[in-house]
Amino acid sequence: MPKRSSAIDQLPAVVQVHLSELGENLAIARKRRRESMKDWAQRIGVSEPTLARMERGDPSVAMGVYATALWLIARDAQLPTLAAPEHDLGALEEAVRAALRRSVRKKMTIEERLAGLASPSPAAGDKP
Repeated sequence: MPKRSSAIDQLPAVVQVHLSELGENLAIARKRRRESMKDWAQRIGVSEPTLARMERGDPSVAMGVYATALWLIARDAQLPTLAAPEHDLGALEEAVRAALRRSVRKKMTIEERLAGLASPSPAAGDKP
């Protein structure tokens, strides 16, 4: 018997809930199509016990099995969007924080501002 992954032991409860919902939804999709567990398992390429575990949301079932089941119901195209960069709010927030850190300017005194306004800026073709 293979060793149990520590990742499964550390699975956040909310992730297990989502996997259970996914498994339940896949079971409903199979039943609505009037597919037997035997036929569905053959089409996915797994045993019936593995299919039953997937339909319960077992996290030890390979992601490829879930993906193939999604393919059978024409929902696999959504897989890449699950982790698409434009939906990664954590990375976006970090990018905004980094931009804010970079944009912090040294405060100028009124004299420095006035001096900057008084000095003529070189025209496009003039040498400084």
